[in-house]
Amino acid sequence: MDFNEKTLQTQEIFSGRIIKVRVDTVSLPNGRQSTREVVEHAGAVAVVAVDDDHNIIMVRQYRKPVERVLLEIPAGTMEKDEEPLLCAQRELREETGFTAHFWEKILSYYSAPGFTDEYLHLYLARGLSKGATDPDQDEFVETVCLPLQEAGNMIYGGEIIDGKSIIGIQYAINRNDHL
Repeated sequence: MDFNEKTLQTQEIFSGRIIKVRVDTVSLPNGRQSTREVVEHAGAVAVVAVDDDHNIIMVRQYRKPVERVLLEIPAGTMEKDEEPLLCAQRELREETGFTAHFWEKILSYYSAPGFTDEYLHLYLARGLSKGATDPDQDEFVETVCLPLQEAGNMIYGGEIIDGKSIIGIQYAINRNDHL
C-alpha cells in the first residue's frame, strides 16, 4: 500500500521567530481529502555533557508551554544554515559556560513527527572546561551538575520528563563504562 499523501493546498497560519504553522489540505491514499496541521521548525541540538567524574551538566529553566520549571540537558534551536555541531558547541557554552574538547554525534531524530518537522541532533561532549555563561537576553537558566546515575534515577522518579534529556541520559548511562 502507498501511504504517501499528496499536498493539494498549503495555508500559512503563523510565522514567528522559532516556528511557522501551516495547514495542508492533502489527498489521502484512499482518495479522500483531509487537513494536516504542521509546525515547521529550523531544527535543534541537545548536548549530553559528562565530566571526568561522571557528572552530567544540566540546566534548570522555566518552560512556558508546560508552565513549569524543567531540568534538562542543554539544547537550542539552530540558526539558519548553522551546522549542528557548531550549534551544539554554542548552546553548551552559552547556557552552562562549559566547553568540550571531545564531541561525538549520538544520533538525530524527529522530536514529534505527528505535528512538527523538528529534527534534533544529539551530541555527547567530554573533556569539559568551565567558563562564563552567555545566555540569550530572554533566557534564564541555572546550571546543575549531578551524578549521571542520579539523573537516571530522576527520570524514573518523574523529575526529568522531557524526551531529549531522557534519551541523552539513558545513552550516557549505557555508555558509562566506556566514557
